[in-house]
Amino acid sequence: MRVALSYMQLMLITSVSGFGPQKMKTIEIIRSSPRPETSLRFSPSEDGDEKSINVLGTRMECCCSNVGNSGIGTGFYRNGYCSTGPQDFGRHTVCVQVTEDFLEFSKSVGNDLSTPIPEYHFPGLKEGDQWCLCAQRWAQAYAFGKAPKLYLRATHEKTLDYVEFAVLRQYALDGKEADAEKGDLDEKRNILENIFGQESSPSSPPNSESEE
Repeated sequence: MRVALSYMQLMLITSVSGFGPQKMKTIEIIRSSPRPETSLRFSPSEDGDEKSINVLGTRMECCCSNVGNSGIGTGFYRNGYCSTGPQDFGRHTVCVQVTEDFLEFSKSVGNDLSTPIPEYHFPGLKEGDQWCLCAQRWAQAYAFGKAPKLYLRATHEKTLDYVEFAVLRQYALDGKEADAEKGDLDEKRNILENIFGQESSPSSPPNSESEE
C-alpha cells in the first residue's frame, strides 16, 4: 500500500522512537490528517508564500531575495521565492542561474530578460543571477539545448506539470544536497508505510490442528 504523506506529516517521524506511546500518538496524528493522492507532490501550494513545496516534496527554499543587488526579490510575488498561484498564469516556478547564452536565446524567442522594466519591478538579468523562470520557458530552452542550471530545493512542485523530475535533476546545481534531502524524506515515508502496512495486514488464522 502506497501512502502519500505531507512534508509536515513526515517530519513527525523524527520524534518517534521505539514502539511506545509516543509512536502511537504520532500515528494517530497522521491518521487524522488529510492525505493527497500524489506520492511525490504533497501540497497544492497555491498560497503564494514561502511555505510552498519544492519538486523534492520538502519545504521550498528561497531562490533570490536581492537580484543583482537591486533590492528586488525574484518570483511572481517578488518575495524571493518561486511560489505560484491562480494569478500566475506563466508559472514562474523554476529557480535558475542564468547564463549569457541562455539570455541571448531567451531574447531571440521574444522573452527579453536582460532589459530592466522598472514598472514591473524587473531589474534585468545578467550572467550568474538567480531568477524564477516560467516552467514552459525552461522547457522551451531545454528543447533547444539552452536550458540554464537550476536549484531543485528552490523550484516549486508545479514545475513537474511541465518537466519530469529526472530531467530537472540533470541540470541541478544542488544535486547532491537534493539527493540527500529526498533520500531522508523517502526513508521517513518508508518507515511510516511499514507501520501502516503492518497494521492493515490480516492476522494469521489460529492453528486448528490439535497437537498429538
